[in-house]
Amino acid sequence: MSLSAFVRRATGPALLALCLTTVLLISSETAATLVLPSVSATPNAKTKPDMKSSSSVMPAASLTQGVRKTVLDNGLTVLTKELHTAPVVSVQVWYRVGSRDEQAGLNGISHLLEHLMFKGTNNRPIQFGRLFSALGSQSNAFTSYDQTAYFGTVERDKLQALLVLEADRMKNALINPEQLRSEKRVVVSELQGYENEPGYRLERAVRRAAFPQEAYGLTIGGTKADVESFTVEQVRDYYRKYYSPGNATLVIVGDFETEPTLQAVKSAFGQIPNQERLGTAKPVPAIAPTTPKPAATQAPIMLREPGSASLLQAIYPLPNLSHPDVPALQVMDYILTGGRSSRLYQALVESGLASEAGGYAANLLSSGWYSLSVTAAPGKKLNQIDRVLQRSLANLQDKPVSKAELQRAKNQLRASRLLQNRDVTSQAMQLADDQSVAGDYRYSDRLLAAIAQVRAADVQRVAKSYFQPASRTVGFFEPTQLQADAGGTGAGTTQTTENLGAGKPVDPAELGRYLPPLETTTSRNSQALPEAITLKNGLRILLLPDTSTPTVTLSGHIAAGTEYDSNEKAGLADLTAENVMNGTKTKDALTLAETLEDRGADLAFDTNREGVTIDGDGLATDLPLLVQTLADVVQNASFPADEVELSRQRAFSDLQEQLDDPRSLGRRQFQQAIYPANHPFHSFPTPESLKQITRDDVVQFYRTHYRPDKTVLALVGNFDPAQVRSLLKQQLGTWQAAGQAPKLNFPTVAAPEKSTYLAAPLPGKTQSVTYLGYQGIDRQDPRYYAALVLNEILGGSTLSSRLGTEIRDRQGLTYGIYSYFQAGTSAGPFLISMQTAPEDSQQAIDSTLALLKQMREQGVSASEVAIAKQSLASGYPVELADPEILSEQILLNEVYGLKREELQQFSNKIQAVSVEQVNQAIQELLQPDRLVVVTAGAPAAAAR
Repeated sequence: MSLSAFVRRATGPALLALCLTTVLLISSETAATLVLPSVSATPNAKTKPDMKSSSSVMPAASLTQGVRKTVLDNGLTVLTKELHTAPVVSVQVWYRVGSRDEQAGLNGISHLLEHLMFKGTNNRPIQFGRLFSALGSQSNAFTSYDQTAYFGTVERDKLQALLVLEADRMKNALINPEQLRSEKRVVVSELQGYENEPGYRLERAVRRAAFPQEAYGLTIGGTKADVESFTVEQVRDYYRKYYSPGNATLVIVGDFETEPTLQAVKSAFGQIPNQERLGTAKPVPAIAPTTPKPAATQAPIMLREPGSASLLQAIYPLPNLSHPDVPALQVMDYILTGGRSSRLYQALVESGLASEAGGYAANLLSSGWYSLSVTAAPGKKLNQIDRVLQRSLANLQDKPVSKAELQRAKNQLRASRLLQNRDVTSQAMQLADDQSVAGDYRYSDRLLAAIAQVRAADVQRVAKSYFQPASRTVGFFEPTQLQADAGGTGAGTTQTTENLGAGKPVDPAELGRYLPPLETTTSRNSQALPEAITLKNGLRILLLPDTSTPTVTLSGHIAAGTEYDSNEKAGLADLTAENVMNGTKTKDALTLAETLEDRGADLAFDTNREGVTIDGDGLATDLPLLVQTLADVVQNASFPADEVELSRQRAFSDLQEQLDDPRSLGRRQFQQAIYPANHPFHSFPTPESLKQITRDDVVQFYRTHYRPDKTVLALVGNFDPAQVRSLLKQQLGTWQAAGQAPKLNFPTVAAPEKSTYLAAPLPGKTQSVTYLGYQGIDRQDPRYYAALVLNEILGGSTLSSRLGTEIRDRQGLTYGIYSYFQAGTSAGPFLISMQTAPEDSQQAIDSTLALLKQMREQGVSASEVAIAKQSLASGYPVELADPEILSEQILLNEVYGLKREELQQFSNKIQAVSVEQVNQAIQELLQPDRLVVVTAGAPAAAAR
């Protein structure tokens, strides 16, 4: 499951949560104590699926089969679930505390504490990100309204190490003035990054007005003023109050044995005292149904600020998570916003009024809300959009939904449950969410059972109950005229550089002192390899059966990316991919959408520099439907003129947003500064280029580039290979291409003779985004594996790398800093990216340059290389445990011309890299005096 899909739905809507290193959306409606019918936990069907798609048979969606609940004497709730499908295990600790427990003046303390939990403990005064990285753990954390969670997924022999580390920071977190001071700067940088987004500012204003007397009216991350005012004593008291075994849920899912693992849990956590027994922890309140309070604000809130597009945000209060209306509200949400066939998409996006429209129902511990957000199409008025929006809601109140709509929503909800919980990390999250907030890990099972009983009349009733005009809070964002310099990206070939020296490199020996002992294993499961077949038309297909869940994942690549755009018609590849699903010779766009969404399946096309990506997933019984739809659109797309024009208007809107986003604007200028105008990687859409594209151009691009001999497909899931081979040959074997496949000319690109500095100021922004780099290497470069190890040391993680340790941890200049080699079929850039306050940008750039020079002069040590290799080699099988990542990796290996055995050999190739090879790669690939440096966003002068 892709991140975008994961954040859209779990068993319902998603809520914003602030993470340590990224933004993650996580389900919240599952946190409830609804009075729902009891459901016996039944295992997922393991029988071979027949290849006939059914409209009525849905596999069981229970994830609670085999879950064991244990409560330690100190109150810690432990959930364990053995899942021996991959040699990995997820360990998660969820605390029942979030922004709901805050108040004005203390807003953001939960989120700040989450950051500080990575700064070390009394026993291990070291950045925990470095410890997790050394274990190869896929680790992170987030803060939401009702909970704060810490999660890591590792190879099975690292399980006990994770338990020891989580127990250590539950009891012994090191919170001192120096750490608090530096992390405050990091958190403020994070918050100011959100401030760059008009949608964030509008949603904050509307929710604050909707809940003026509730903590849910506060932002999760807090305010700059509150964060800067927190004292060490306040944060320590908050930690002691809420980080207690009786206020926590520990979840372990994956490849382990229950009894010895429970003994390890008791050993690690059993002696931690429960603060509630000491009388300092806040008691968890009983959950009772509540009635939403009418909002105090009815007139639209108006924000007129620099921006790119007009936005609408509306909030209707909802009851809390224990209310019996929650199942009907979830079904109603899918009817309104669940895909292209949904009512609001049809009324707003398909009509041309909006470029985007969405919504979600949040039912939390104390109350909840239904949130609707719309991005206006260019030239469309928000008042008009609002009238259509309200008319759509009124129609839902006045007329019962159709039988087809009702069943489609139920099928989508049920399928999403299975699709989003195929890997151990996601399953652990679902169980932890249900238990930590709802108080019952089986809650989602009961919710889905209740959803199955929802009637059309129930949907109409809740629409009437909660979509009341008097209770609505609405806000409009109207962008003011941008004042950016038309050139906006003027180059400065010289720039004063402070003589800043990088701090002393971190001693890797520290890790050895603080890492818990690891188990020794005598054998490891070998990653299964896909079967490769090539049809007579040149289509390459890779098949990997996986019976662990009743689902299937389809990944695809067509060599029809934006590298084939000309500068004059840049955006053509995007428009073509955007329109592939807009109709065929026998089906219009809505029919295609309904065919998939009726079953909860998904198929999407998207572009990148080197190709068109195909992402599809669904239940195993619906694999024929996915393949049939794919075969139809790649051979018979009809490109209706009205749909092409609508997608062009959305492209204009997207372009406006990109040019107002420091990340995308900076990356555009960075890319164009590296690659000359005659290079395939240079072109980006402009208003002029989008205007030049005709429907005939789109049709011709499709006929020229969408061809079987330039397409690769990968399938991972619960299927019979013989049946699938027959299906693929039948559906895709007739796909033919005329003439020779197009070829591209990639001119030689050299690093600049000296560093070049570019600026792209944007009014109204509070943060800057900086990119540093030049052209790097391709995937077939013999230095690739050494480059990966080099990059892991340099900037592979914002918490454990040299860049992260120096720029983020020691100096507190950035929320996140990363480096990577974008190595594809052609050489992509090497780049370093970071987000900073505008007044800190230059110091962060200078410190980064100093660190790069230090690495060239001093090289890296054998111990650094050993730790980096262990992190990469151990992390690789953890990533492959996710079916979507596995499918994508199988696909890319084929696209890049690698052997199928790369899945098994990658970790060994990493381990074979020598320190001499890494230091040689540093000399050849790091050139700190020949960088392209682009800073986009808030002008530095604005901060002074």
